[in-house]
Amino acid sequence: MAAEGHAPNASEYIAHHLQHLQNKPQASIVDFSVFNLDSIAFAVLLGVLASWLLWHVARKATSGVPGRMQSAVEWLVEMVDGQAKSIVHNAKSRKLVAPLALTVFIWVFLMNAMDLLPVDALPVLWQWVFGAAGHDPAHAYLRVVPTADLSVTMGLSFSVLILCLIYNLKSKGVGGWTHELLTAPFGSVKLSGNPLTWLGFVLLSFANVGMQLIEFVAKTVSHGMRLFGNMYAGELIFMLVALMGGAWALSATGIALFLGHIVAGTVWAIFHILIITLQAFVFMMLTLVYVGQAHDSH
Repeated sequence: MAAEGHAPNASEYIAHHLQHLQNKPQASIVDFSVFNLDSIAFAVLLGVLASWLLWHVARKATSGVPGRMQSAVEWLVEMVDGQAKSIVHNAKSRKLVAPLALTVFIWVFLMNAMDLLPVDALPVLWQWVFGAAGHDPAHAYLRVVPTADLSVTMGLSFSVLILCLIYNLKSKGVGGWTHELLTAPFGSVKLSGNPLTWLGFVLLSFANVGMQLIEFVAKTVSHGMRLFGNMYAGELIFMLVALMGGAWALSATGIALFLGHIVAGTVWAIFHILIITLQAFVFMMLTLVYVGQAHDSH
């Protein structure tokens, strides 16, 4: 984290915690050959956990008086199914979309909830493992909140984009979707023997296709950036709160730092529970909305 015998300052502390465990150093701002191994590991682990949790509850479900976990999952299923029915009107599509939305909600919620763990808990444990393996523990980087990684949130939103394109083709056909690309949102010009109508048709078609592409890109970027921005900001605030406790521990003076660390950490953690739940719900709802729009014609 810092040079040997030198306690890290605030900038070094935050910079260390914001560094991913990667397969190789990043050479440029956009480098698709670099993989954030910590984000991948925690995202896959929590995805498996979410799937196992739903399978376990479904396997143990009874028709009698349900337990707390079964009641919670049944409430989630009913809530998601109700939202899916109001947005995706195609019954056949809902058979896939509703379970997908439920999985997305639980998966994103679990990834967001990693932010509630103590900031230094898993990184310090990893630092010990890294040092025990004979490596320099100062370079034991680990970030535990996958949704605070832009590559993860954009990967999720890009997956939703692919799903929307598939449903556009499935519900409208190649011809119907091509016609929509050329005629929405500005409409089209009725062709006739007048060459100006052909020119108008070509110009409007270019404008319509351009607007459709902008719409798809804007949806995808905003979908991923919204989740990333909220979770990244939350992660930074937890680090700042941790610095207050660190400053008090190092100086052993200033009771205000200690009280501020406890109060601020508690208040922000309680408030963050609302944030992680709301962001999971928003991501799920936008997924349903975008898939629902893929079934609608302009």
